[in-house]
Amino acid sequence: MLRVGMLTSGGDCQALNAALRGVAKTLYAQSDEPVEIYGFLDGYRGLIYGKYRELTPVDFKGILTQGGTMLGTSRTPFKYLDVPTDDGLDKVASMKQTYKDLQLDGLVMGGGNGSTKTANRLSEEGLNVIALPKTIDNDTWGRPARTVACS
Repeated sequence: MLRVGMLTSGGDCQALNAALRGVAKTLYAQSDEPVEIYGFLDGYRGLIYGKYRELTPVDFKGILTQGGTMLGTSRTPFKYLDVPTDDGLDKVASMKQTYKDLQLDGLVMGGGNGSTKTANRLSEEGLNVIALPKTIDNDTWGRPARTVACS
């Protein structure tokens, strides 16, 4: 079983649904094993608080012409990533725990500069993360990704 999480983070914009759909359709069509996709609601907030829903191929039908994101989004500023939430949660530890609890093989995140920095931080913490840059500012950068085998 291949388990993948998806989230959209930061400001809303066009084509997020199309990007999610493209990833999902590719996973369903190309995976040699059954696929489970979990959509985190309201961006990283959903990953922090374990707010998600399992998505099926039906969820990705008819969304190409819908603007924005079917998952919702929120801002979780990178510069405050290590500051506990108002209710005392360690954001990074909580995101790692949700990832572990769902036994995810990877996380796909659509977001801008700050969201991509958070994705990179989660990668440094040992999570398999793919960031889909969502910006018109040409302000995302990267380093060669580590190769991850998903069996």
